[in-house]
Amino acid sequence: MDLLDLKSSLKTIDNSSLVDRVEEKLVDYLIENNFKAGDSIPKEIELANSLGVSRTVIREALSRLRMIGLVETKKKKGAVLANPDLMAVLEKSLIPKALDEDTLRDLFEFRLVLEIGMADLIMARVTKEDIEELKTIVAVEPDLSQDLAFNIEHETRFHGKLYEITGNETMKKFQKLLLPLFDYVHRSGLLGKPVSKNKYVSHKGIVHTIEHGSAEMLRNAMRNHLESQFARLF
Repeated sequence: MDLLDLKSSLKTIDNSSLVDRVEEKLVDYLIENNFKAGDSIPKEIELANSLGVSRTVIREALSRLRMIGLVETKKKKGAVLANPDLMAVLEKSLIPKALDEDTLRDLFEFRLVLEIGMADLIMARVTKEDIEELKTIVAVEPDLSQDLAFNIEHETRFHGKLYEITGNETMKKFQKLLLPLFDYVHRSGLLGKPVSKNKYVSHKGIVHTIEHGSAEMLRNAMRNHLESQFARLF
């Protein structure tokens, strides 16, 4: 693409908008011109001339796009469009101690609701080998779920396997991000006092439901399993 075509595609914007508007305009340009991951982005000087702003502004806008994983630098190619890793971007923001209580509570709720809702994927994709692995995992756990304590090791192994069974890569990555945060919320005192519950479904009970039940039965089992945690939130 020559400089005249680039100017026509980008159109000069008001200098007063600075980096925010330039960033937005660059994203629009990449979308409108059907850039794909790996395609080279015009050089800074070309972008600066076409948009009527300084190279400093262009450099800052590109830096922002690098931070969100939309642009990366390749040897001999310079700046290229990237396929952003959404989980990597999110990971940089999920610092438990830096999040306020409302955000922590929202994320805590989200993880619980997500695990109840993934019953259909689990039941549709689980294999006999998966069930045997789940049985091995729960064999070393207490006979009953611990509604008054949170064991990050047990949760990571058992619920991590459930996410793996779904076959959804984004969900699996998200689970790995949320577990440390989930553990932090339990330890922080953010939740209310522990709620006593006489009967609840253990990890072993969930495995039994997966082996012999239906998606609806699994949703109910997961809801029951997590009920005491919900009660501490509301």
